Amino acid sequence: MHHKANETGLSLSQSCSCLLPPTLGMADPVTFLSCCSLTTLFFCRIIKTVVKTFKYFFGLRFEVKGLENFKVEGPAIIVSNHQSILDMMGLMEVLPDDCVQVGKKELMYTGSVGLIIYLGGVIFINRKSTTSAKMVMAEVAKTMTTENVKVWVYPEGTRNCTGDLLPFKKGAFHLAVQAQVPVIPVVYSSFTTFYNPKKNLFTSGKIKVEVLPPIETKGLTSDDVSDLTDRCFHTMRETLFRLSGRPSEAKDSS
Repeated sequence: MHHKANETGLSLSQSCSCLLPPTLGMADPVTFLSCCSLTTLFFCRIIKTVVKTFKYFFGLRFEVKGLENFKVEGPAIIVSNHQSILDMMGLMEVLPDDCVQVGKKELMYTGSVGLIIYLGGVIFINRKSTTSAKMVMAEVAKTMTTENVKVWVYPEGTRNCTGDLLPFKKGAFHLAVQAQVPVIPVVYSSFTTFYNPKKNLFTSGKIKVEVLPPIETKGLTSDDVSDLTDRCFHTMRETLFRLSGRPSEAKDSS
C-alpha cells in the first residue's frame, strides 16, 4: 500500500486548502492556558478522537508503552522527537487530556493542519525573535503551574526524518527548571523504513512509541540546564535506536 506525499509529509494536508487568518494563534499564552480546562481541552478531545482514525486510512499501526509515566502529580514538560506530519497521529495515541503543545508560529499557515493544532490549543512561538520566545516561555512556566497542565515541546526545533536526533534546544529544559516540574521524554521509533519524503512516497508500517520515566528537576538551577538537556538527549537517542532496531548504534553513541 503506497501513498503519495507532498512536501509537508502526506496528502492529508494537501487535500484541504483552508488557511488561518494571520491573527489566530497570536494570543497571549496565558489566554491559551487559562482556557485549557474548558474550550481548548474540549476541542482537543474531539480532534484526538478524529485524528486517531486516520491511522486506518494510512495503514499505520502504533505500539505504545509506558503511558503510566504520564501519571505524575501536577504539571510537567513532555519532550519528544519530531519526524514528520505523521507525528500528529502518533501524538493523538498518547496525548494526555491535560496537555497543550508548543510549536513554531509558521505552523499556523499550514492549512488544515494549522487549523487542527490551533483548535488543539498550541502555544505558538516566534523562533526568529529570541525576546518574544523567552517572554512566551516565561509566561508558560508561570501559568502552567496555576492551571495544572502539561506542556508538550519538540526540543529538536524542526522536523527531522533522518533516523537520528538533532541537537536539542534548551528552551524546554529552562522551562522545566524554572517551574521546577519533571521532564517526561516520549520517543517515536524511526519512520525511515516506510517513509521517505525525498522520494515523495510512504508505505504502511508500525510505529513504536515509548513514554519514559519522568526526570525530576526539583532543586535544579539554571546552571544544571545543560546537563539536564544532555541527559535527556542521550536517553532519548538510545531509546530511539532501540525502538528502531539499532541497539549497536546506541552503544556506540554513549
